[in-house]
Amino acid sequence: MSGYFPVLLLFLVGLAISSAVIFGVALLGPKRPNKFKNSVIECGVPPSGDARKRFSVRFYLVAISFLLFDVEVALLFPWAIAYRKYLEFNLFALGLMLFFLTMITVAFVYEWRKGGLEWE
Repeated sequence: MSGYFPVLLLFLVGLAISSAVIFGVALLGPKRPNKFKNSVIECGVPPSGDARKRFSVRFYLVAISFLLFDVEVALLFPWAIAYRKYLEFNLFALGLMLFFLTMITVAFVYEWRKGGLEWE
């Protein structure tokens, strides 16, 4: 259990600092409410319509696709640096990355053919 003491101490310090900042802002921050500050705004545009409006499933499919390809790029750059730096595992690493890129490409072509990237 003594190995967990630094983690507990770090957690408590973080909790104390964040609590101090939150309460300090609440106590010392300016309080001048007005109609504009208390209104609901999204990106500087007043909301219109019902907040419980249903979204199309395509919206979520495009969002998941974006995350998928974003993760691909996030993995590809560090791999390229490591591939160039460490020459002793080149063929194995190259094979793994080609397999990964093939899987991503197959998923992309499948999604494209099913019409998941089209907005209607």
